[in-house]
Amino acid sequence: MPAFAGMTAESVAVLSIQSSSETFAANRATGHIALSVSAHDGVTRRTRVHEDGSLRVRFPNATPEALEAVLVNTGGGMTGGDHFSIDLAIGEGASLIFGTAAAEKIYRSSGNDADMDVRLMVEANGKLAWLPQETILFDRARLKRRIDIDLDDSASLIMAEAVVFGRAAMDEAMVDGFFTDAWRIRRGGKLIYADTARLDGGIAEKMAARAVTHSGIAIATVLIAPGGETALEQVRALGETFAGEVGISAWNGLAVARLCARDGAALRHDLIAVLAALGTPVPRLWLQ
Repeated sequence: MPAFAGMTAESVAVLSIQSSSETFAANRATGHIALSVSAHDGVTRRTRVHEDGSLRVRFPNATPEALEAVLVNTGGGMTGGDHFSIDLAIGEGASLIFGTAAAEKIYRSSGNDADMDVRLMVEANGKLAWLPQETILFDRARLKRRIDIDLDDSASLIMAEAVVFGRAAMDEAMVDGFFTDAWRIRRGGKLIYADTARLDGGIAEKMAARAVTHSGIAIATVLIAPGGETALEQVRALGETFAGEVGISAWNGLAVARLCARDGAALRHDLIAVLAALGTPVPRLWLQ
């Protein structure tokens, strides 16, 4: 007897929708990395590495001063319904440089968000350099990202996050989509930095406004903690060498630089220059 015998058309339609939803959910990518590092006789070593789903972490050991970790997404990107999470714990006196093997690509979604949750903890006298390559959003992509960071009073952090809305070199533009990025940073349990960016709907139209990016498609934020007047002087000394626009401010022991450029190549040029001025060379994979 046919599976739908005796059922109304409305019931068959409901079952079909439920089946499609279940199939979609079953084919979504998930990934989780939990990494803890600690210092032993001045050398940072791994104490816990957990990998799940399509995320992997590798250790090229290219920097003698700190342990280097490289995130690999074996799925090659994210799309609507995917969910990735990263948990890093940097122990007392440990030093970690965290990057990615390639730019993260966020592909077109049929309606669901791609979710990325990042949680970073740095204990006393620990140091973290969070330096992933760019996140590239394709047309009609949807990305919801949250970054929560807990710093000890004596911990140090430098982080750079870049987002490119479409690939200009491939004549690809992100005309429509959704992007939200929420950062929350606490030092000694006290909230010291909260920043949320949100773009929804006609992204290209919004970014064309002079007060937004004036049609620039590549943006980045660099945060230094602790950071102050020295960071301002180092970045501002670069003057007219930037390919795009760069501004930096400092307050309450933080320094934050904002970058905007016409495309990803110009942004990367400026981002490398800013980090070098701050005494932070980029991971080797950025230059390959």
